[in-house]
Amino acid sequence: MTETATQIELDGQYRALREEAGFLVRNRASLLVKGPDAAEYLQGQLTNDTEALESQGGCYAALLDRKGHLASDMRVLRLENGELWIDLEPGPADAILKHLRTYSIGREVQIDDVTERWATISLIGPRAGELSGFEGLGPEHAQRFRQWDGTDVLGVATDVGIDLLAKAEDATALEGALASAGAVRVSDEAAEIVRVESGRPKFGLDMSSEHMPAEAGIVERAVDFEKGCYIGQEPVARLHYRGKPNRTLRGLRLSAPASHGEPVLLGDREVGTIGTACLSPALGPIALAIVRREAAEGEQLAVGDGSITAEAVELPFV
Repeated sequence: MTETATQIELDGQYRALREEAGFLVRNRASLLVKGPDAAEYLQGQLTNDTEALESQGGCYAALLDRKGHLASDMRVLRLENGELWIDLEPGPADAILKHLRTYSIGREVQIDDVTERWATISLIGPRAGELSGFEGLGPEHAQRFRQWDGTDVLGVATDVGIDLLAKAEDATALEGALASAGAVRVSDEAAEIVRVESGRPKFGLDMSSEHMPAEAGIVERAVDFEKGCYIGQEPVARLHYRGKPNRTLRGLRLSAPASHGEPVLLGDREVGTIGTACLSPALGPIALAIVRREAAEGEQLAVGDGSITAEAVELPFV
């Protein structure tokens, strides 16, 4: 397929995600945490308030090291049966599982890796609820169960649609049901454009173990400053109440497409690197980047060898 044909196809997928609904299978690691001490245990490990979660609700959270740097971000759901479901990027999953099991010794809590047993299909777009039978599901992380053509499906509200969780062996049937309902199969690339436009960083691309939550722009969603102690709390609280992060997540409007890892320059000084870059059919070339705070909104920057210019802008793009 030619580059022009590929772009036309991508534009069509993007249009479906913005005007109708599109779906794709996600590559996520999944952990199941259960036992009488499950919520209390996670309360002392994660940045958000897991003990306050109600049945069929959830939150966004992170696990930090003792210096307040990210080990991983994650979604935490309290299922209807009281068990806690964690899903996260596959890269840090083994280390997170090892950590949670190590520090759970002596507590009535069991942590199982259920990645291979479950599939997550993201349905993105304004018609996501209508086409999936999960109309009105919200706010973000709210859950509802239904049977769809004999397949047990848990719908979970997201910021851009609905995630559908089903047993791995039922994933193909669920994809067929979505297509029959009128949803369009889309690529990771198309879904990434929507994520970048929404200004949501991805662990391993936009943020890493080098960053604190404030630098990654996730404090508002991921950190509860009223809860009890957790690993990394002191440096995170100190930065929040007494200082400003030296780096922060920005949106970049680019003069031409850029690539992950390219340096971002303010004058002759490198102030960061490109995280996720994409070509948005609506906005043109854009990117996410964690940059030094002097690269403030409105600053004119350069990328790479300077042939690409960039303007730092407020997030989200859309």
